[in-house]
Amino acid sequence: MNSGSPTSAHAASACVRFEEVPTQHGYRLGFAKLNAEKSLNALSLDMIRLLDPQLRRWAEDPGIACVVLHGAGEKAFCAGGDIRSLYKAVKEQPGVMPNPTALAFFTEEYRLDYLLHRYPKPLLVWGSGIVLGGGLGLMAGASHRVVTETSRLAMPEITIGFFPDVGATWFLQRMPNRTGLFLALTGVQINGSDALVGGLADYSLRSADRDALFARLPQAMWTADATENRNVLSALLREFASRATDMMPAPNFKTYELEIQSFCDGESVEDMVSRIVRYDGKEEWLKRAAATLAAGSPTSAVLGFELQRRTRGLDLAETFRLELIVALQCCARPDFPEGVRALLIDKDQKPQWQPRTLDAITSQWIDGHFAAPDWPDSRHPLADL
Repeated sequence: MNSGSPTSAHAASACVRFEEVPTQHGYRLGFAKLNAEKSLNALSLDMIRLLDPQLRRWAEDPGIACVVLHGAGEKAFCAGGDIRSLYKAVKEQPGVMPNPTALAFFTEEYRLDYLLHRYPKPLLVWGSGIVLGGGLGLMAGASHRVVTETSRLAMPEITIGFFPDVGATWFLQRMPNRTGLFLALTGVQINGSDALVGGLADYSLRSADRDALFARLPQAMWTADATENRNVLSALLREFASRATDMMPAPNFKTYELEIQSFCDGESVEDMVSRIVRYDGKEEWLKRAAATLAAGSPTSAVLGFELQRRTRGLDLAETFRLELIVALQCCARPDFPEGVRALLIDKDQKPQWQPRTLDAITSQWIDGHFAAPDWPDSRHPLADL
């Protein structure tokens, strides 16, 4: 690829690399690569602050026909947000609401995610390998979302005392047969076929075909019309997808459709959690889901359910605004720092949740997570979405 972006020189050694590639018909393609392979391309505030302005420039540049977002290496597109930095900030200012570092991170991350959902040009996300949390937030809004036989996707926030955010309240709610609610409660990983069935991806390709696909993109018949360009990209991805049909794993969502519907029946989160954690069958995928929920934060389980319930009828922008409030409240309460400590800092895998059980959670405790803080400028930071 030829470097042509005005920010390429700056980003060459940075956590995101940008390249502009000329096409055969006079237009250019914008490539943005998350460049933190050792951390599985975990999304940091520095990354967000490079991505957002560049993607906006490309959106407004009439010479850019298509944008591609991918990750360095073969293991991951993006393994989620940089929660170690958030943990450090929360520990330094315990109970502060809103925590300044958390406010900056989530405000700018959600603004970037919203931009991707509303992007005016074809946007291809190569979602091979690990795609967790904030990585799924980057991928969910793209016009062309690719998974491969190696894709492993999840919203595993229940394991760290958080909740499925980055717009997940909105996109999980739109998955069929309550599969999105099951993902929110259990944090279980799904494969690329599940992502297709659940509407989280559009095309399945072979992971080995990434470079071949990227090499073909400049040869496509790009025009000045964004709708035509979306069709051009779709046709090319269909061509590559035809080679991957025998490589994709069976979708768990279809294999366990009846079990998931039974688990998530009704409107009581307590009943749902009870049914899932009491699963005593032999299916490993369901056993992992049950075990993760049983070990996870009870508050996180209720928040995942309540957010989907309370946002019915809200648009995407309203959902992001509510998620920001809940995210900041989580950072001011004990479960998030405790969950990160147990999973990533001390790695003892023994979080001490507060409250410890589902029975101990009160409606007042949950309602408190939805109470807006006193915003620095007396205005919601995402009011302009």
